[in-house]
Amino acid sequence: MLLAEILRNGRSAWLAADGPAADVVLSTRVRLARNLADVPFPSRMDEQAAERVLGEVAKALEELRAEAGAVEMYRLRDLAPLERQALVEKHLVSPELVRAAERAAVVLRGDEAISVMVNEEDHLRIQVLLPGLQLEKAWELATQVDDALERRLEYAFSQHYGYLTACPTNTGTGMRASVMMHLPALVMANQAGQLFNALSKVGVAVRGLYGEGTEASGNIFQISNQVTLGQSEREILVNLQGVCRQVIDRERAARQRLQQSRRHQLEDRAWRAWGVLSNARMISTREAMSLLSDLRLGVDLGILPHVEPRVFNELVVRISPALLQVAEGRGLPPHLRDVRRAALIREHLRAGGRQG
Repeated sequence: MLLAEILRNGRSAWLAADGPAADVVLSTRVRLARNLADVPFPSRMDEQAAERVLGEVAKALEELRAEAGAVEMYRLRDLAPLERQALVEKHLVSPELVRAAERAAVVLRGDEAISVMVNEEDHLRIQVLLPGLQLEKAWELATQVDDALERRLEYAFSQHYGYLTACPTNTGTGMRASVMMHLPALVMANQAGQLFNALSKVGVAVRGLYGEGTEASGNIFQISNQVTLGQSEREILVNLQGVCRQVIDRERAARQRLQQSRRHQLEDRAWRAWGVLSNARMISTREAMSLLSDLRLGVDLGILPHVEPRVFNELVVRISPALLQVAEGRGLPPHLRDVRRAALIREHLRAGGRQG
């Protein structure tokens, strides 16, 4: 699949609404940080070294294709600014990679499950995205990609410290695993802040929709491990899996309590969200995300049984500013983005109703 098709296709396989624990968990990500031996870290390397890394990764793609299917590498400098931002909105690259566009590239598989950022903070950031809570499966696929690349690339590795990375907090396994969750009931019940503070004390970070340094939008949070040194990959995954199971249980319990104690308010909130989203002619990203969160909660609680859960999952990405404009094939001023966003939501709600 060509990059243009990936960007025009608003649906991302990793946001399918049929993954494990899909009522709470949107997606799972496993990321491995790797660096090439005898090459300075990206923050210290010159243009010649950057080109060397790109060239070596390009040669290693033959091994990766044999192991993981059709992948292609794209230089970010060859993409329009809107296309770069659209990749960020699809969670396929980081804002840091975009800022290093002149020397950066991304390797993508058409289903978006696999992406490899080249010359970000580290030479390689191998990423796997899957729907629902699938930490073990995501790690296995990331390891498969890692092993394929390592057959051609020599990694910077220490027998004492493990994989060497630009940031000491990633040294060791080089692995960050994160789970994207929709937690509206915990937020409504004013329990989210207390829970997140408790998680930070056990080595778990809670971030916003686009990771570190971003705000939560639509009650969506990313929960990830903070420690990579001194633990094995499996230990990290087991610990994070246990934490995520607790968060899922607490969110489900909070939903039940709210349904028992504030049923009419929940019904009103869900139907109001449906009404506005079904009829609005202009809507901002922030307002849309808030209302879509209320809509999805109404779907999960059976208040809006005529709406498919996938509507929320698809629109979380598709309503983003850059993706809207890429889909239109042109830049749009803010007010026209709001018009197009409202129309897109109406189209999806019409198409996302269950039959019968």
